[in-house]
Amino acid sequence: MPDLSRSTVPEDDESLSEGYDTTVAHPARVYNHLLGGKDNFAPDREASAQMTQAYPDIVVAVRANRAFLGRAVRYLSDEAGIRQFLDIGTGIPSANNTHEAAQAAAPESKVVYVDKDPMVLAHARALLRGTSAGSTAYLQADLQNVEDILNRAAGTLDFSRPVGVMLLAVLHYIPASADPYDIVARLMAAVPAGSHLVISHAAADINADELAESVRRYNQRSPEQSSPRSRAEVARFFAGLELVPPGLTAVPEWRASSSDPAGSVALWGGVGRKNA
Repeated sequence: MPDLSRSTVPEDDESLSEGYDTTVAHPARVYNHLLGGKDNFAPDREASAQMTQAYPDIVVAVRANRAFLGRAVRYLSDEAGIRQFLDIGTGIPSANNTHEAAQAAAPESKVVYVDKDPMVLAHARALLRGTSAGSTAYLQADLQNVEDILNRAAGTLDFSRPVGVMLLAVLHYIPASADPYDIVARLMAAVPAGSHLVISHAAADINADELAESVRRYNQRSPEQSSPRSRAEVARFFAGLELVPPGLTAVPEWRASSSDPAGSVALWGGVGRKNA
């Protein structure tokens, strides 16, 4: 595994770029750049610039998404008593990762991270620095391979006990042809009552014109196509679950904190509880 103490990825470092295409934009690296990170390449920065030009509040949106993750994990830990988390579509590690929020509340918490991007794997050691009382693990796997994820995650998580399933800003990269609703349904069928589903998703009906142009520019530059969905379409992911108040909202409005980023955020977010 590469030296994870490095904070940048030089353009000419073949050892770090091996295994992934640095000539096109990738969502994890674009997201990293929008968050102010340095683990990205010129095509990612170009895509980021083009997206920001079309939708100036996109930086606010990605920061609001991280803040939503923190609030959701704290809710699951403090109020729902969740001690196991399956975080799929992890992205390149940054501040306030799931295990940090969960283990700050309950040091014995167990977290399994999942991402398919080899660059995330190169930084996975940063995700494994949990508490001695708890445990963290990282799987390189594709969200569309549900059974593979569940089988391998069972090495860390006990699927007879409630799990917090985290799908933050990842489902809009699953096209309708891959049936993202079935993917989520299979994940939730594998966890018991008391488990929770956390989703944030690009919103097709918030700042629709700006977001549509931003997504169009991104899709021109990346093979990982983005498909924003309406509030009604995102709500379908929670079918059969009880939405935790305040329900499905723009992410800054979900149990909002005065310290959260302010601006127009084209992301729907919600938390659902499995009751049976």
